[in-house]
Amino acid sequence: MYPTVVKRLIFSHFSTVSIPRRFSHQNSSVQQPLPQTTVDETLASATTSTETTDEAHRHDRQSSREGERRRGVEYEDEQAHVLEAALRHVVRLGWSEAAMIAGAKEAGVSMAIIGSFPRKEAALVEFFMDDCLQRLIDRINAEEDLKNHVHSERIAKLIRLRLEMQAPYVPKWPQALSIQAQPANVPTSFKQRAMLVDEVWHASGDQASDVDWYLKRTALGGLYSASEIYMLTDNSPDFRDTWAFLDNTCSFVKRHWIEVSIFQH
Repeated sequence: MYPTVVKRLIFSHFSTVSIPRRFSHQNSSVQQPLPQTTVDETLASATTSTETTDEAHRHDRQSSREGERRRGVEYEDEQAHVLEAALRHVVRLGWSEAAMIAGAKEAGVSMAIIGSFPRKEAALVEFFMDDCLQRLIDRINAEEDLKNHVHSERIAKLIRLRLEMQAPYVPKWPQALSIQAQPANVPTSFKQRAMLVDEVWHASGDQASDVDWYLKRTALGGLYSASEIYMLTDNSPDFRDTWAFLDNTCSFVKRHWIEVSIFQH
């Protein structure tokens, strides 16, 4: 409808315009109305121009969103580099903002990035917990002889693999536990430990989906926490007493809780 109205207006305009006589012979071609093809081409050109402009705007918006996403990913990568580098300073500086600042310097990132972490020390501890879980999963995938052990031995082996990752940080680990226990950090801490326990049970070959699922994870969570606390006071070479405690506790649980299938083979 719109093109028809435009054509009508164009034809009306050219039909009512009179040209002075002195130009009538010299510019006789001007007196003729515009050909139909010329009008159609003009309208088509205007429509194409509008569509091209809209397409350009859409492209600009898409490029802007893509740029923002890319900058966000790059910023997250910088944060991860800072936290990873900060872990190398925890033994000396503890789970602290000072360790994060040292990590930023080592990573070659502006120290202003430290302000982007709303819970600075907690972010460092949580990064370590996530990193350990990923490393444990990688080790599980690489362990060929895990299936050759009985169930309780697999549990003990997996817990030991995880606690060995904390061994270098044992002198500073009480500080990490206190950070995890802060009210603002408890939800994340609880979720991370639940993921750890679930991963260990899954890797040990357990496929329970009934009430035993909760019993087993509660038992394993207690076993892990008890071994973790024992490790803090262990002065034996290479934490031998901790591993002995872990093995003995697994055997005890296997013997006394077999009726609820906590450690069935």
